[in-house]
Amino acid sequence: MGLFKKLGVSPDLQPSIDWDLIPAETFAIFESWGGKERVRHASERFYYFYIDYWEQPATLCLMERGIKFARVLAKIDAPQEMIDKAVASQGKTMGLDKTYAISAEIKKWLLTNIVDSEDQSKVIPIKTGLDKDIPPIDLPGKDDPVPELTRIHLASSTETLEETEVTGLIKEKNFYDSQYNPDGSFANYLIDNKDGLTVTDLVTGLMWQLEGYDIMSRRKMIGHAKQANDEMFAGFNDWRLPTLEEALSLMEPAENSKGLHLSPCFSEHQPFIFLNEKREPGGYWFCDYKQGTVFWASGTIPGGFGRLCRTVE
Repeated sequence: MGLFKKLGVSPDLQPSIDWDLIPAETFAIFESWGGKERVRHASERFYYFYIDYWEQPATLCLMERGIKFARVLAKIDAPQEMIDKAVASQGKTMGLDKTYAISAEIKKWLLTNIVDSEDQSKVIPIKTGLDKDIPPIDLPGKDDPVPELTRIHLASSTETLEETEVTGLIKEKNFYDSQYNPDGSFANYLIDNKDGLTVTDLVTGLMWQLEGYDIMSRRKMIGHAKQANDEMFAGFNDWRLPTLEEALSLMEPAENSKGLHLSPCFSEHQPFIFLNEKREPGGYWFCDYKQGTVFWASGTIPGGFGRLCRTVE
């Protein structure tokens, strides 16, 4: 199949499109392994098309899925009117999840124009890993004079959060959140560490990756954090997923030129990121810099992006 050849998927995997798999099923099947009768072994891979509506306009994508594994392989240049029609027919998804199943019309179009076609010009591969396109940073340097600042300590090891706790936490620290505290504002002070890799917030004492990781499963993201530590990323070995408080400390009330509620020094390719906390009684917490809020998801979305941080001694 020309589609998988273009995307570099090994024929040894015997890849094929699973037309019956929809986003709403993925958590039960792949994260909790609730579909054991469907998945024969942990290394098995499934491929399905879905509609991503995290950013407008909605886009048609191809997902590679497995047990504790998620990777968006490509975007498909399909007629926008057809995609929008499919989204409108399904209404709103649960919570802030913005992934949709394809329609019968889209399936027919995909079979004709992508799956059974030799012309793969409408298939746009998505790169993975760390971004390499960070623009020059316009921040004070680590050796520049620093104004008098009050250090604010944020929770760095929270493991679980209930929804009722989140609203109070956001207002207590006066973080900006478009849903829970639209008048909030947290004043940090970022400096350029002049390593091309990191910045440090002198208010919170947190060092952040400038770049980040592409969308993947939570398990794989934690693996990347371990790899960053093993390889001493930027000279340190204590990188981790940020807590909800830490991620919200970067949230800006106004959008930057990239459409994110975030300092423009950061990569634009991580619109929402994994947080350290799990949600009680189930799910995971995310920070969404595109929507300017935090949310939880049961796992029906195809993983998340990542940006690691560490505490500066």
